[in-house]
Amino acid sequence: MPDPLLRMTGVSKRFGATHALRDVALEVNAGEVLALIGENGAGKSTLMKVLSGAVPPDSGSMQISGQPYAPRSPHSARLAGVAMIYQELNLAPDLSVEDNIMLGQETGRWGILRRDLQRQRVRDVLDQLGHPELQPDTLVNRLSVGAQQLVEIARALVMEARIIVFDEPTSSLARHDVERLFGVIARLKETGIGIVYISHFLDEVREICDHYTVLRDGCAVGSGSLEKVSESEIVALMVGRTVDELFPSVPHTPGDVVLSLSRLSGSAVPTDVTLDLRRGEILGVAGLVGAGRTELLRCIFGLDPVKTGTVKVGQFAPRRRPSRMIAAGLGLVSEDRKGEGLAQSRSIADNMTYSRLQPYRTVGFLHLRRRRQAVSQWMRKLKIKAQSQEQSVENLSGGNQQKVAIARVLHQDADVLLLDEPTRGIDVGTKAEIYRLMGESAAAGKAILFVSSYLTELLAVCDRVAVMSRGRVCEVRPSDKWTEETAMAVAVAGESI
Repeated sequence: MPDPLLRMTGVSKRFGATHALRDVALEVNAGEVLALIGENGAGKSTLMKVLSGAVPPDSGSMQISGQPYAPRSPHSARLAGVAMIYQELNLAPDLSVEDNIMLGQETGRWGILRRDLQRQRVRDVLDQLGHPELQPDTLVNRLSVGAQQLVEIARALVMEARIIVFDEPTSSLARHDVERLFGVIARLKETGIGIVYISHFLDEVREICDHYTVLRDGCAVGSGSLEKVSESEIVALMVGRTVDELFPSVPHTPGDVVLSLSRLSGSAVPTDVTLDLRRGEILGVAGLVGAGRTELLRCIFGLDPVKTGTVKVGQFAPRRRPSRMIAAGLGLVSEDRKGEGLAQSRSIADNMTYSRLQPYRTVGFLHLRRRRQAVSQWMRKLKIKAQSQEQSVENLSGGNQQKVAIARVLHQDADVLLLDEPTRGIDVGTKAEIYRLMGESAAAGKAILFVSSYLTELLAVCDRVAVMSRGRVCEVRPSDKWTEETAMAVAVAGESI
């Protein structure tokens, strides 16, 4: 039997007292897509950093095509044919498609750049991907996220990658871009490239992958053919227990209107939005990328300018500034947790309490012991995994970062929670915990406006769902009156059907 394209054996890595990886084994064959699955903090990122040369293992060995492989840096890994396509794309936005693809691999002789030969190489790889419409001289910042991802893949092909790792590649993509990506992956398989595919979307894993490996607490706890395992078995391997409810249901009853939007329009989008949100209600907002969902929340919270219309909280229309909106009882969890949602270099305690420090102030001084007690309670309630509450947020897994962002608005005691893609890029176990928290918050009388690109969770969790298209709210229905097909049809058509 031929050697696998990639073999990792007995890989272990420790950071201080934390065992990130314990004796992990993994194999990828040529022309195969391996799903690497696990909760946030399970060790997936550390394992891929070992593979890509960013982190040296403490023990273990690796082979590519039967030959020893021990990269000393990401550069040496790339020379050996290992490429990483990260969730947050690593591109130079002000350079062209061609310059991004060839960056560090420019074609030249005697110090002179051969643009003609370089451009032909770029066109060849774009044709190989099946997307010749991408023009080499287009600036990357003018491309959609899906098209930018293709530029990353083209760069991997130019450097003749034999193994490509996709890390949550669809978390920011519209459905048509997801389908386009899957078509590219299918073509890569045909050329014999081995692919490691990391995703929390198990339906995607089933659609595109051949085999799976599950990590839990730094250990490989299961692997095999996806045809021979059920979704519930995969989830049980991930979380170490049977998850009876992927969408926990907490009884809650909508009450009086607490947030009212009247003909609200932003500088571009949203456009003429009229919407009511009730106390104790979870109202979902669906739509395609660019529909104006994020902009709607930003206008409500005072982050983006409003051209016309009103935002009323209860009976009052506060001045639209974030500080005033926080004082009025609104809390926002941004979709961009790294750029906007959290102060990455600050501690868990700082991030959780910055928007409400009053309970810990005494004559101008901060009562740190009282704050530590409160933060510890929230960390236990939300099951935040960390070394301590003084740990920097940037050193937490994505799921734990998201829990800190949600803990901030809950600690803030906001009456209205504006949640923008709160489950993006996190595992199914953590998602179930966030759904439960949303239900408990609604049961406690809080109102939730929940933006998501994942229709399945909107229809399962929300009381009502509003579908947006081109900045407008096309229709609002009880969630049981929608199907994924009808919601998508309205989002595409831009009108009720």
